[in-house]
Amino acid sequence: MSDTQSTRGRWPNGTRAAVMITVDHDADLALLSGSPAIADRGKTLSVGRYGTDRGIDRLLGLFSELAVPTTWFVPGRNAERHPEAVRRIAAAGHEPACHGDAHEDFQPLTLDEQIRAVRDGADRLRQVTGAPVRGFRTPAGEWKPGLGAHFADAGLDWSSSSPGDDLPYLHPGTDGVVEIPVQYELEDHQYFFFNLEPPFPTGQSRIASYAHVLGNWTQEFTAHHRFGLCYVLRLHPEVTGTPGRIGVVRDLITHIQGHPDVWLATGSQIADWWRTNHPDNGPGHPADLFARLRAEREAAV
Repeated sequence: MSDTQSTRGRWPNGTRAAVMITVDHDADLALLSGSPAIADRGKTLSVGRYGTDRGIDRLLGLFSELAVPTTWFVPGRNAERHPEAVRRIAAAGHEPACHGDAHEDFQPLTLDEQIRAVRDGADRLRQVTGAPVRGFRTPAGEWKPGLGAHFADAGLDWSSSSPGDDLPYLHPGTDGVVEIPVQYELEDHQYFFFNLEPPFPTGQSRIASYAHVLGNWTQEFTAHHRFGLCYVLRLHPEVTGTPGRIGVVRDLITHIQGHPDVWLATGSQIADWWRTNHPDNGPGHPADLFARLRAEREAAV
């Protein structure tokens, strides 16, 4: 079977692949939640503030110029800290999505605490933007088993948190919650984010070459397009909203738009299409197998 035959009918109107451009606007709140000790380090915190003061508008300008729909993940309290910036994002027609409440590390939280962070974060974001909030991305850490079953209570019905696939799938034990997977190689943070003191990354072994990053992202798009997959780019205003790196984003999107058989869509558009046209995960999907094994293990305790 050819690549074209194997992907036919997977995406709307005969398109071959889906592309979702996403932005995490967590700014200095992410720095503080990860390292509370830096609260008095103005230089370090200014990295996050740069994204709000400069990076957001630079990205919005590019997306407007290229007519690209995007999805922005914003912690609820960050929306309250920077309401005008977040309202500009929604007013420009981009989709707001939940990124927790205070950019929590979900790993040490109980299930009830995770549910509260999701619910409060989505509610705060709706109050600031006045726009629907249906999607979620984990700020850090892992979900507790059963969290997805509570998404409907928070008005959410899809996530883009897990790197476990390159096509969407349904979360077992939920009422149709769709996962739109992310891949580490398609994030800007891994290549570019840098702070001198406290050191990040430990050992100070980056910033990456712009040309090499563009090459990586373009090669990944070529492969996703060939196999009819869902390409999810993850950006941050303070990382790729700079004068030089915005050119990398421009070159990538222009390259993608040069392929007429690509569907550029928001998270909710992709989730709705997948849920309607792929109502189950098919036999032997890893998400279903993992859920079954976990249930068997819990039953044996």
